[in-house]
Parts: sequence; C-alpha cells; structure tokens
Amino acid sequence: MRTLFPFAAIVGQDQMTLALTIAAVDPGIGGVLVFGDRGTGKSTAVRALAAVLPEIEAADCPYHCDPARPDEACETCRGPKRGRKQKRTGTIRVTVPVVDLPLGATEDRIAGSLDLERALSAGEKRFEPGLLAKAHRGFLYIDEINLLEDHLVDLLLDVAASGENVVEREGLSVRHPARFVLIGSGNPEEGELRPQLLDRFGLSVEVKTPQDLKTRIEVVKRRDAFERDPAGFTARYETDTSAIREAILRARRRLDHVAVPDETLEKAAQLSIRLGTDGLRGEITLMRAARAFAALKGDGAVVWAHLAALAPLALSHRLRRDPLDEAGSATRVERAVGELAAA
Repeated sequence: MRTLFPFAAIVGQDQMTLALTIAAVDPGIGGVLVFGDRGTGKSTAVRALAAVLPEIEAADCPYHCDPARPDEACETCRGPKRGRKQKRTGTIRVTVPVVDLPLGATEDRIAGSLDLERALSAGEKRFEPGLLAKAHRGFLYIDEINLLEDHLVDLLLDVAASGENVVEREGLSVRHPARFVLIGSGNPEEGELRPQLLDRFGLSVEVKTPQDLKTRIEVVKRRDAFERDPAGFTARYETDTSAIREAILRARRRLDHVAVPDETLEKAAQLSIRLGTDGLRGEITLMRAARAFAALKGDGAVVWAHLAALAPLALSHRLRRDPLDEAGSATRVERAVGELAAA
C-alpha cells in the first residue's frame, strides 16, 4: 500500500488542516471546500487525513452501519423488509473511509449498479455498491470539484440532502445509507462551483502559496525527505499523528458538553447580518464549528474568540458579490469581525 505524507508534517497551511480537523470532530458541520493555487498541498492534506481519524465501531455489513443508529440501518441489518427490528449482524472496528471520486467516474460507479459478473455467471441479480456506499460514515473527496459534470453534482446534492442513496435500474431497487463528509478542492481559475453545491459545504478555505521564505524552505525539505524515505519520514511523525488522533477523540467526547451561551449566538447572528449572508445556514455552521473548535481546545463554552477564529471558514463562501468592494470574501469577513469586536 502506498505511503501517504503524514498529516502532522504539513506546514504552512494551518487554516486548511484546522478545517479538516474540525470536520473530523463534528462531521455534521457539512464538509470542507479547499480552493486555491496549484501545488499547495490540498490533495496531500485530504488524503493524509485518513491516518489521524480514529477507528469506528460498525455493523458487519456491506455498508458498515452505525450500531448506535438502528433507524439508519441498511436492509442487511434491518432484514428483508424496511421497518423490521434490526438484526444482530455483529460489530467490528473499521478505519474511517476516505474515498476519492475521480472526475471521470460514471454514475454507475458512484451510485452503484447491477453486478454483471454475478448476473452472467449465476443468473442472479445482485447490487454492486458504488463509491457512495464505500464513503458512508467517512469522507468523500473530489479533486477539481468545479469541473464535475452537472448530472453528477445533482446526484451528490440529492444524496447529501437525504443521507440515502436510491438506485432503481436494470430491475434493481436498492436504497442504502450514504452519510459522508464531502471534501472538495480545486483551482478557481478553472471555473466556479455551482451555488447549490457551494452552499452545501460547511467550511471553506482559500489556500495560497506561502510567501514566507522559511516556510517555503521547510515545505521543500519535508517533501524531499518524504520522497527519499517515505517509511522513515512517516515514522518520525508517528507520535504527532497519534496526538492529533487522540485530540480528535477527546474533542468528540467533549462536544455535547460544550455550552453555547445566548450572548455568543447573538454575536454570530450579528456577524451574519452585518455580512448580509442569505439564510441561517451560515450562523448555524459557525456555531457548530466554533463548538468543535472549543472542544478541541478543551474549553467548556463557546466565546467570541472561537467565533472570530472560525468566521472566515464558515462565512466567506456565503457572501454575495459586491462589485464596489474589491477585497476577497475572507478579507470582508475579517473586517466585519474587527468592526463587531470594536463596537
């Protein structure tokens, strides 16, 4: 198996690694969009995330259902008829999947289709799960997501909204759980993302090429050391990798106990109003992300400092275009944060 660059060794992209870590603490935040310059470690960071994710308990079924949520179980766990009491399929410990969705993937490859080999050899109709099934309870990564074909975007939007994949073709009628954290990356110079899909991402990060000389040198040195000796380089960061994994586990355990005071919610709403964001999804996401951030830091309540740190990630991609303001969206959010803090 190919050795991946360690997540703990990534340098110079703190906002990106923070957003991915927060999504690992609270997958319900809604995924992460990483847009920016080529060669800045976007794909490297996402694929490295798998090594720091704690294992999960799963049903011993094709979709690794969550034993704690029988209402979302697949037909294997429920039995032949939907609504029946969940069967005991046994539980196992599995690694959290991080699945790549290639741009050239067909709808059958993504959603699943008839197992042709089984149909031809045994005359039996059996469902062959696709990438959505493999990504259930994990992460689905799409590089160059802004180049994804429209009909595949529609499919992802439907599944992301319902948490369930429905396949009805070739005499098959199958539905299975498909809840995943969507991670997208791309270069904005190659095209914009459809607004419907953009709004589905909880956090957005604008990645730029580091301009600090020491940082650039360190990035080159670490990459060179990894390519010369992948196993040895990865071993040097094993302690740091374990520390990140333990931090995610502790934050997950603390998450439900982190308080969100009314005055903090009021600040989040004021910030969204000041920025003119559409709907309430922005401040809901900001609140959840700030709570996950507080859990990571070991704090018992969400305060203004947590909101201020996460506001550019949660709100920058939800702003309307302002032709009179040439500043980037992240800059506009930071400016609004400063104005609200001074008010």
